[in-house]
Amino acid sequence: MKRSLKFKENGVHDASGGRKKLKITTINLGKAIKLFKRNGRKATIKEKATNEKTGKKMAVTCGALIGVLAALVAVNPTAKMVFNSFAQAERKLPIYCVDTPEKKVAISFDAAWGADDTDELLRILKENDVKTTFFMCGYWVDKYPEEVKKIAADGHDLGNHSATHPHMSQLSKEQIKKELMDAHEKVKNLTGYEMDLFRPPFGEYDNKVIEAAEETGYYTVQWDVDSLDWKELGTEHELSQVLNHKHLGNGSIILFHNDAKYTPKVLDSIIKGLKEKGYEIVPISSLIHRDNYYMDHEGRQKLNDATA
Repeated sequence: MKRSLKFKENGVHDASGGRKKLKITTINLGKAIKLFKRNGRKATIKEKATNEKTGKKMAVTCGALIGVLAALVAVNPTAKMVFNSFAQAERKLPIYCVDTPEKKVAISFDAAWGADDTDELLRILKENDVKTTFFMCGYWVDKYPEEVKKIAADGHDLGNHSATHPHMSQLSKEQIKKELMDAHEKVKNLTGYEMDLFRPPFGEYDNKVIEAAEETGYYTVQWDVDSLDWKELGTEHELSQVLNHKHLGNGSIILFHNDAKYTPKVLDSIIKGLKEKGYEIVPISSLIHRDNYYMDHEGRQKLNDATA
C-alpha cells in the first residue's frame, strides 16, 4: 500500500523571504524516502504545491517538506510518523573540510603500500616546518614499524586507515569496529599514540561505517582536495591539481599517498605554493572541531551557532 499524506501548511517561506500559503497535494512518501535515503542530503524530491491565492503551481523540495513536517510534529501524530521516517533515512557524512575564517589547510597522506619515500617526505616536511596527518593501515604498521616511529617522533598525526584495507561498507558493524581497533592497538602498542582520526579505505563509507567509527571514538575524515598523485600524471599536473583546485580554501583537507611516484618531487613546491597563497598548514587534529558541530550537505564541518 502506498504511503501518502495530504495536509495544508500556511507558514512556508519562499526563496524571497515572503510567506506563501500553500495547499500541498498528496505526497508519495515511499518514493520520497527512497530517493532521500539513496542520495542523502543532496536529494531533491519535488512535489506539487498550489498557492491558494494565485492558483500557481510550485515545487517544494525535500528540505522544505522536512521543515513543514517538523512544524507539524507537535500537533499531528501522522506528521510525526512521516518526519521520523525522513530522519531515519538521513545520510551521515564524514568530514570533507572544515568551516573556518582562518586561512588554514591540512595535508594528509594515506600509507597502505610502500615506504621507500617516507624519509624523503619527512625531510621535506621538517624543512618547511609543517606537521601533517598520516593515515596508516595495520599491516603497514606491522611491516614498517620504524617508519611509524619516525612519523610519530616528528610530531605528525597518526591516523587509522583500517587494519586490512577492506571495503568497509560491506562489513558488519562489529567487523568494522574490529578493523579499527586492531589497527588502533598496533599503533598504541608501538608508539603509545591514541589515534582518533579515521579515513575509510577507498574513501567508501555509509551510515554504518561512520556510526561504528563514532562508537569507537573516531572522527571519520575524507578530503575535499585530491592531488590525484596515484594517477602518476607528472609533477606539473600534481602541482596544478592542488594549488589550482576549485575546492581549495579555508579548512581544506588535501589528500596524498606516501608511495606516489611524483609526490616527493613536488611536495616542497606545493607547500611553498600554499604558503604563498597565505595558508597555514596544520595537522587535521588541529583543524577539525571536536564537539558542538554539525555537517552540512557538502560534508563541511561547522560549529553550531552559540546564539541559536
